[in-house]
Amino acid sequence: MPNHPLLEVFGYPAAASSEEAAEHRNHRLCPFGNRVPKCTKNSVADPLGVCSIKQEDGHAIICPVRFRQDKIVLRDAADFFFTPDTRRWLPLYEVRLHTKQNAPAGNIDIVLVVSDERGQVTDFGALEIQSVYISGNISEAFAWFMENPEVRNTEIWSGKSPRPDYLSSSRKRLVPQLSYKGHILHQWGKKQAVAIHSRFFETLPNFDEVSEDAADLAWLVYELEEPKNPNERLRLTKIRTVYTMWSQAIQKVQIPEAGDLAIFESHLQNMMDTVPIPEYKSSL
Repeated sequence: MPNHPLLEVFGYPAAASSEEAAEHRNHRLCPFGNRVPKCTKNSVADPLGVCSIKQEDGHAIICPVRFRQDKIVLRDAADFFFTPDTRRWLPLYEVRLHTKQNAPAGNIDIVLVVSDERGQVTDFGALEIQSVYISGNISEAFAWFMENPEVRNTEIWSGKSPRPDYLSSSRKRLVPQLSYKGHILHQWGKKQAVAIHSRFFETLPNFDEVSEDAADLAWLVYELEEPKNPNERLRLTKIRTVYTMWSQAIQKVQIPEAGDLAIFESHLQNMMDTVPIPEYKSSL
């Protein structure tokens, strides 16, 4: 493992020593298009400015705002939602969605809206951003690092490193997003897209892919490219788009595929073999 678990802090590599990186750390700034110039992760007054963390085999994006770099995800989603000649679209953030009974159905992360020359809405598509939850405490490592970033980046973090929790992320966020809100959007006949990090996507079931024209749900899969110069920001790059049908995809993520019955029975047998069998004395 690297010497500490932090990959990006306030938008810059933890190893960055440039004036720009120091300014972002000192002023708690976010360079990725947050609603305000500063980072607001977990707290406005004292934000947890970790964008991504290191893993043994790579890294994991833990902040959804990290996906907004250079509006790449917006352009990729628009390419799926609309025809190539569509130019008049605008992103709206945290859009409330309601059921027919006017009950709240949650917020859509980003809605890309097409309008005509008079500014009237003519079409839209829904984009969800899927970062990953973590298990463990990232705050301790972050506080330790921020005490002296230039020195701490070369020191070894002695605490327990947090890990991405893909299972909780899919069950608690991804599945509800696609299921509840997705049902409404599917009934309206509107396309949906999910922006997701590659390692998160690899933990999901294998989806039945269809052509782009037939798809109503696109998985926009991204990776972070590390620069040769540690003072430069990592670049969000789309590595593939997986086109699916919403109804088939939601069934895949909601209904787990059964594992090998023989393996489970072997596990039961091993447990049985280690459980002491009580002795029963006859009362006769």
